[in-house]
Amino acid sequence: MRQLKIKENEAYAVLRNMRVSPSKANSVLSMIRGKKASDALNMLKFSSRGAAKDIGKLLSSAIANAENNHQLDIDILKVSEAYCGKGMVMKRWRARAKGRPGRINKFLTNITIKVVEDQNKNTTKESK
Repeated sequence: MRQLKIKENEAYAVLRNMRVSPSKANSVLSMIRGKKASDALNMLKFSSRGAAKDIGKLLSSAIANAENNHQLDIDILKVSEAYCGKGMVMKRWRARAKGRPGRINKFLTNITIKVVEDQNKNTTKESK
């Protein structure tokens, strides 16, 4: 298992073995990468992609981790990293011609979302 290195102004959440292929999950993650956390939640809420609901829950978990475990301000959180990787592969068989099996691969995905306090917004808030 890979250990994430985190600083004091960031938090993350990991979802293991989500039942969607990595390429489909990555298309949803590319929408929210670099966005403000509240904007990313809204984008996922109204997205028509199937994986968006579970990724929205994962982003909510990362925001909750930032607020409760690291005492970060949720109003200035930004999605700094959102990536996925291959998980397990479930191998299934389907009957084909002449009694032979046809292999069906069902892919699972590991997803990680890291949120960070945006320092630019934090300094402008204090100066006002």
